[in-house]
Amino acid sequence: MSSALPYKKGLHSIDPYIPGKRLEEVVKELGLSKVIKLASNENPLGCSPRVPEAAVAVLQAPSRYPDGGNSELKAELSRLTGLGPQQFVIGAGSFELIAFVAETFIGPGDEAIMPTPSFSWYGTVTKLQEGRIIQVPLTTHNVDLDAIKREITAKTKVIWLCNPNNPTGTIFTDEQLRRFLEDIPSSIVVAMDEAYCDFVTGGQGYPDTLNWIGRYPNLIVLRTFSKIYGLASLRIGYAAASEETADYMNRCRQIFNVNAVAQASALAGLKDAGFRERVYENNRLGKEYFYKTFGELGLDYIPTEASFIMVHTGQDSDTLYQQLLKEGVIIRPGSAYGMREWLRISIGTMEENRIFIEALRKVLKAPEAAGSSKN
Repeated sequence: MSSALPYKKGLHSIDPYIPGKRLEEVVKELGLSKVIKLASNENPLGCSPRVPEAAVAVLQAPSRYPDGGNSELKAELSRLTGLGPQQFVIGAGSFELIAFVAETFIGPGDEAIMPTPSFSWYGTVTKLQEGRIIQVPLTTHNVDLDAIKREITAKTKVIWLCNPNNPTGTIFTDEQLRRFLEDIPSSIVVAMDEAYCDFVTGGQGYPDTLNWIGRYPNLIVLRTFSKIYGLASLRIGYAAASEETADYMNRCRQIFNVNAVAQASALAGLKDAGFRERVYENNRLGKEYFYKTFGELGLDYIPTEASFIMVHTGQDSDTLYQQLLKEGVIIRPGSAYGMREWLRISIGTMEENRIFIEALRKVLKAPEAAGSSKN
């Protein structure tokens, strides 16, 4: 029976977000003794050893509310970036920060533009505010900034950009972004999601957006502690913007939206540059290994600047996903992004990377896989 409750209109067009399967779930379902997860772009090296120490210290007084203003974390971010503490908004990961942007700037009938495929949450939060999402296809797996500009109308309020883009791992450069920002109206917000910025290989012309906020007050930069810092389970990230924009976004924020353990852990992670360098190097070696082995297997792939890589198998990704599950490997099928013959692989430890490659070799040779190719 249909309910008469007044659900928001935007909810009708939203599909629930489906995260990657958990390790424990696959072990229980398939009765496997060992499973590796290369599906959710989690940090394969865990987190800085300073993090558990900081977390335990905070847990000595769990009856106290966390710092609602995130003052220590903002002060450290200010020291590292040169931005003022009032220019930061601390949120429960990128998901909440993206929602803050939508709540601050998008209303019923407003338009927001996003590349596709990209992070689906941009579309979800736009629809939740009863806005309209305009999707602009990638060009040769790259975000097409010129095509995005052509979609701007009087109703455009936000442009969502992901750099490096998820799921393709491609980037646009300093020069490309600067031209783009110069050309669009200053009244349109550019929300720059840089969740994977710490993995970009040097020399690629990646934009230093935090230093651009003073020149482009319509720019909001979103970053997370989930990836290179390895704090995905604690849900914490930050937005950097003009003081005015940060003030308005903070009005959307619950007073104690980020718990004390997450705040202390993020602060500890920021202070451990050595750990971040080890994660970066592991990722660099892992993607080079994948480039080499995919080449040996005759598989096309998209060179990546993130902590994951897309590989084209020529076979149905959902079928391969299920076969790889049986081999104890969890990946992300490209069907989730409209790329049916592609797999998205998180870059793991070298041991995990090799286990995946051996499993991939096996399933690609399987008769059922060979018979599932779609032209």
